[in-house]
Order: sequence, then structure tokens, then C-alpha cells
Amino acid sequence: MADGTNRFPKITEEGLDELRKRIGVKIENTLEPWNYEATRDAIRHYAQGIGDDNPLWCDPEYANKTRYGSIVALPSFLFSTSRIISGYCGGLSGVHAMWAGADWTWHKPVLRNDVISTQAYLKDLVEHQTKFAGRSFQQIYHVDFYNQHGDQVAGADSWVFRTDRDEARERGTKYTEVKGKVEPFTQAQLDEFYKLYEAEEIRGGKTRYWEDVQEGEALPRMMKGPMTVTGFICYAQGWGGLYIRANKLAWKMQQKHPGTGIKNRFGVPDCPERVHWDEAFALEVGAPGAYDYGPERCSWLTHQITNWAGDDGFLRKAKSQIRRHNPDGDVVIIDGVVTRKYVDKGQHLVEISQKALTHRGELSASGIAVVELPSRAR
Repeated sequence: MADGTNRFPKITEEGLDELRKRIGVKIENTLEPWNYEATRDAIRHYAQGIGDDNPLWCDPEYANKTRYGSIVALPSFLFSTSRIISGYCGGLSGVHAMWAGADWTWHKPVLRNDVISTQAYLKDLVEHQTKFAGRSFQQIYHVDFYNQHGDQVAGADSWVFRTDRDEARERGTKYTEVKGKVEPFTQAQLDEFYKLYEAEEIRGGKTRYWEDVQEGEALPRMMKGPMTVTGFICYAQGWGGLYIRANKLAWKMQQKHPGTGIKNRFGVPDCPERVHWDEAFALEVGAPGAYDYGPERCSWLTHQITNWAGDDGFLRKAKSQIRRHNPDGDVVIIDGVVTRKYVDKGQHLVEISQKALTHRGELSASGIAVVELPSRAR
């Protein structure tokens, strides 16, 4: 607090030593995923949570006529099948965790009604000095994803930054000028932003061939926002959240994991995830206001790629890094450019560099994606 006392648990050397003992050890017990199965509704709800209305994920009649013969799960749907890939982390009880990026590789599509299982372990723990909260620790996990046939459909690293909440609030400098700031938009500004929604193109069944793509080619610009708390909750509906529980189930989780119960203004333990809808709590942990989810923003980046690649393209790799919080009121503009074309083991691949900026020009996220496209030669 401002008087020098600490409200929240702090990072300790003992806690770090205990956490390091877990590196490389397979995780046997964790919170159950939001989705075990890629059902029609689960896929649709996730897609709607990021504002993606591609009929390949959402329209059975359309999807049945594609080469898949079925609804397909959008690549980022797998976030909903693992709490760990989405930011659930062990150790350092009560210390804040901010999801900050992922490095995905997809091997096979996930089709309607596929059943997904996972294997995970803590990969590394890396110390950093940050403007947000000073001394922080990047906690990296690896997760592999399998379907009901035992085929690996994907693998990914993801990471969170563990930060002292009191340090971020009292001494963090990253958001000094913007904490709690409200900048209303004019209708003219909104109308200009919404032109990007009007122009958004889903490539769909119009095949994009590898030969027709040029290095330096720009992808259509994509917009997300303006951010609202409603939008953050919409994502949580499809993704599942990490700690969102009600009544007896919330109590049971807090009994098992006391650090997940942080008292609200009524003195009632509530989940740390409320930084995404409770502005007062978000300000207490050093954020500029209630803000979006990290996996949500990663999903926006892959949304731009799948819109561009079309039904016959396949997203092979995507690495994203989250650079700042996007509080409600922010607009995020995503641009992409083709940086490389190449052939590897018979696959015709295109590398794309992505950058997401706020409407104020601040770097929100960056990404590198690799897409396999059909070749006319084949």
C-alpha cells in the first residue's frame, strides 16, 4: 500500500527454489480443461469469443462441402483444452501471473467431436527486470495435444510473468500516465474504425496458391475493439477462464489453492482473474485498467492469418509476444506482411510477420506465423 505495507504475497527465494524443482517434471494433476471435446458448440463459442465468424468453424452446411467434410476447430481453440497453456501456473502462491506469449506448432487439424488430451511440464524459469514491476520471472510451460486416435495435433510453449502486485502498483512505471484514464471516442472516430469491420474478408473457398503470394505482400488490416469489459467476458465464455468458479466450486478451489482467493471490497475471497472486469482491482495490481486476456490477443493474430489463408491453407506455426495491457477503451490494429516464401520437406510455406498497435501507436503484440499453402505444381 502507499504507506509501505504489502497487501499481496511476494516472490521469495524459497518459493523460487521450490518452483525450480518442478522443471522438466511431467504434471500429473491440474485443473480440468474447459473443453475436452471439440464439439460444434464449443468451437462456435470460442470463435465468437474472438469475433471470428468464419463459416469453416461455425456453419456445418458450409464446412461439410470443404475438403475436411466437417466443421474444423480454429487453431487457437486448443487454448480451451488446457488450463496450463492458457496461463494456469504452479508455485509462488498468491503472486500475480500475467500471460505473455506462446509458440505454437500445429501438426493436424482438429475436427468436430475430436477428443483432446494433453501432456505438460514446466520448461524453464527466467529472471527479468521490467518496467511494469521490477524483478519478474518468466515461467515457461510446454504442452502437447493429442486427439482420440493418439495423433499429436499440436505442441506449444507458453509463458507467464510472475510479478509482485505491490511493486507494480507502487513503483512500476510502465502505465504511470494512463492508469484509469478515460478517452471517449467521437462517433466520427468510431465510424472510421468500423470501416475495417465492413472490409474484413474471409478468404474461404477461394484458394490462395503459394505461387501467387509475393514476399513483401501485405495482409488485409484487421481491427479488434474498441475494447470493452463485455468483450473480455465474451472471450472468457468461449475459452473458459482459469479461476472462474461459482459458489461451492469457488470455495472448493480456494480451499485447495488459497492464493486464488483474494478478498474483494466486501471481504469475500474472489478470483485473481477479475483484473479483466474489475477496474479497481486491476489498478491495485499495477495495470492501467480492466484489460483483455493474453490468449485472446494471440487468437486475434491467428484470426488474421486464417482469414487470409483460406480453407485450403493450414497454419503450421505461430509465435506471439504480448507487450502491454489493452484496457477497455483501447483499439487494436493488426498488420501483417509476407517476409519469406520457401519449400521445406515438400511443404510450400509462407512466413508472415505481424504487428498489433493500439490506436495511440503503442505496440500491443507481435507475431511470426508460418502457413502452408497449396501449390499449383502439385
